[in-house]
Amino acid sequence: MRTLAAAFFFIFLCATTASAQKAYHGDGIDDVLRFVPLTAAVGMKACGVESRSTTRDFFFHAGVSTLVTVAVTYGLKQSVSKERPDGTDHRAFPSGHTSFAFSGAHLLHKEYGRVSPWISVAGYAVAGVTAADRLRRNRHEWEDVCAGAAIGILSTEFSYFLGKHLLKKSSGSCQVAVAPQSFAFNVVF
Repeated sequence: MRTLAAAFFFIFLCATTASAQKAYHGDGIDDVLRFVPLTAAVGMKACGVESRSTTRDFFFHAGVSTLVTVAVTYGLKQSVSKERPDGTDHRAFPSGHTSFAFSGAHLLHKEYGRVSPWISVAGYAVAGVTAADRLRRNRHEWEDVCAGAAIGILSTEFSYFLGKHLLKKSSGSCQVAVAPQSFAFNVVF
């Protein structure tokens, strides 16, 4: 919980220096940073770093967390229809970049936080910078990024809750396929 509190404090510090009336500045570092925590977790698993879960369970948690994060975030974006501070569209609430970044950071924490607490700190820091950059570039307001962070963290928690009840010590399998324009994830119980 301390790392989460530190991440929110970091967002606050970065955002307080941002001007509330800045215009939209195009693509930013947040477009890449949102993928870093999840990519780091998958990369560490692929390199054989000891994690909390088996490979099958890990990809189940990563897949469910990502799917729930995307479904909830974009469902809310469509139904709430809040205008962005820069006026570019009506998809401000919640922050999708932030929800995806915090979902990956929390997965990284759950899987590798026991290996080193610095892994958790790094994941939450990257997610915090992502959220702060969304504020800095005037794409979101505070409530948008806070809701995004909560959605990402709660989606990951939900994936572990669901996995606890669905994943038994069976001979199930996990298959992952990545192609240039697609990603397939298949878990057999």
